[in-house]
Formats: sequence, C-alpha cells, structure tokens
Amino acid sequence: MKLRRAQMKDLDKIIEILADGRNQLAEKGVNQWQGDYPSRAHVKYDIEHGFAFLAKSTDEQTIGALSLVPAPDHVYDEMQGQWLTDTDGYIVIHRVAIHSSHGGHGYATQLFEKVVEEIMQNHPEIKSIRIDTHKNNDAMQHVIAKSGFKKVGVLVGVYGSTDECFVYEKVINQDSSSNIKIAG
Repeated sequence: MKLRRAQMKDLDKIIEILADGRNQLAEKGVNQWQGDYPSRAHVKYDIEHGFAFLAKSTDEQTIGALSLVPAPDHVYDEMQGQWLTDTDGYIVIHRVAIHSSHGGHGYATQLFEKVVEEIMQNHPEIKSIRIDTHKNNDAMQHVIAKSGFKKVGVLVGVYGSTDECFVYEKVINQDSSSNIKIAG
C-alpha cells in the first residue's frame, strides 16, 4: 500500500469514498457521518492544507482516503479522559474510509500500518497518533485496537451529533536506536 498526498483534482474521488463510508455506516446502524460531516468543505480544506491522502493498493487502485491533521486539534479540547502523552507533538487521523468495493481484504489494517510507517520515516517530531470513532462503530474500534491504539477517553457532541465517540492514542517510539531511516 502507498499513501499519496491528495490534490484538488482528487476532491470528487475522496467525496465518493467518504460517501461510500457514510453508506456503510448507515447500513450497520451507526450514527456516524450521517449528517453533513464530513462535508465537501472539510475535504477541500484538508487538500488545500496538505492533510488529505489517498490510499493506493500495490496494483495502483485507489482504495481509501484519510486526513492526517497536525496538532493542535481543538476537537479534543473537551475530551473526558487522559492522554498517554502530554505533548503537542501529535497528529490526528480523521475522515478515514476504505471503499466498500475493497472491503474484506485487510486494507484498513494495512492503512493504519502505513500511516505509522509514514510518520516514523518522515516526521520524527511526532510522538503520538490520535483518532476517534463513534461508540457503535465496532469495526473501526477493532482496527484501531488491533493497530496498537489505547482507548484514552470519550467525546460527546462532536461532528454535529449528541452521540459519544471513543478517543484513542498510540505512542510512537522514535528513539535513535531504531532501524527506521528518517527522511530529511
């Protein structure tokens, strides 16, 4: 899998992937993304600021999309819980979806692995990765936990809903003894 920074020409493709994700959630009875979040304006902002990425399979098919938003993320200002790290050196995964036509192949897990690899190789200043998902989004909770994230808190009333979201964090160990090459 490869991650490619999205460009404005990718806007409609990302909207299509997120709309498909919205439909997948609705089919499972999950009240996440059922309003106007994420909107076209969110995605356009992400692209303009270099936050939006497309996930491509080894055969170059676009299989998913996500945003990697640098700190500070004020969405988490009202979190009830305790972070694993007390730092501004974090990045947040938002608006992540794998298109249903590529479901069931382990791409979500691969995507999380690729995000961690990308951050460790290119962003030594990042000490942790944060993410949240709806309390009823069992599939995403499974992938998040499988990827080594720890549940650290709860958010209520975000993304235009009164529902609870669970918040997770993964500490990234980037000590100099690792074999990861940091791009300069």
